[in-house]
Amino acid sequence: MPRSGPVVMAWNVFKFCTALRAFGSLMILLVLGIVGVSYYAVVVANYGPALGAGGIDSLLALAVLILFHVLLGLLLWSYFSVVFTDPGSVPPNWKPTIDEEIGENAPLTNLDFSNHILNLQQGHIAETGNPTIRYCRKCNQLKPPRCHHCSVCGRCVLKMDHHCVWVVNCVGALNYKFFLLFLFYTFLETTLVTLSLFPHFIAFFKDVEIPGTPGTLATTFLTFVLNLAFALSVLGFLIMHVSLVAKNTTTIEAYEKKTTPRWKYDLGRKKNFEQVFGADKRYWFIPLYSEEDLRRMPALQGLEYPTKPDLDAQ
Repeated sequence: MPRSGPVVMAWNVFKFCTALRAFGSLMILLVLGIVGVSYYAVVVANYGPALGAGGIDSLLALAVLILFHVLLGLLLWSYFSVVFTDPGSVPPNWKPTIDEEIGENAPLTNLDFSNHILNLQQGHIAETGNPTIRYCRKCNQLKPPRCHHCSVCGRCVLKMDHHCVWVVNCVGALNYKFFLLFLFYTFLETTLVTLSLFPHFIAFFKDVEIPGTPGTLATTFLTFVLNLAFALSVLGFLIMHVSLVAKNTTTIEAYEKKTTPRWKYDLGRKKNFEQVFGADKRYWFIPLYSEEDLRRMPALQGLEYPTKPDLDAQ
């Protein structure tokens, strides 16, 4: 009986996430609506007209508008890359080529392997220790390393980090970089909007006449408050995910390995960063990967990940 409260809460949260998935298009429209309001306040209402003022004001307005549009383009590019990129699905009839625990060739066709899979299907998993072969009874298939089942999407996702209602998609191996860039450019854009509208926001509290219609002034005030709130909240998420990338872990794995002293996928900050962003520096700040990185780095495909023992063996 004492556990009924948390169980009910977890169930309600699950239903809430499922409902948000059903109204996914509305979440996209909400994001575009916030972008539209910000665009109107910065470009149409304030800095667009200031271009014709002449002098320093015109140069400042031009600089703000150029930076605003560049960041907005990168933000939307990253956002829709997360929305429309599959985070990674388990290929049909996938089987592991090596034993995840000891790094030796796994006898995938012998009787022991077949019996082990049958036990996993029937739920006969030992209560102690991690099985060398992971199996999803919901999807009825084997699970690659670092793969988790998403209850909202109803499928297994490669290197799943979390299900994000804002992008109406799971964040996993194939779109995690795009999600991080979305956070990064959202923080920069909202910070720019906040700073550029700050003088106009301060004017509301001064005993001076402010040019503009009541609707324009209200939009400017609302845009400043919204962007300040988003800048602060996104900064927290960005800091959290930067720390996860530095340790080569995900949100789910960080929760699961609280009692694990060492993490076998932690290869050092440089290699951990490349596991997400690739090795080609030209592609670090855009939601794309070079063909060479995709060919040379299996981790970017979400099925195989180097570990510390692998590096020691090289």
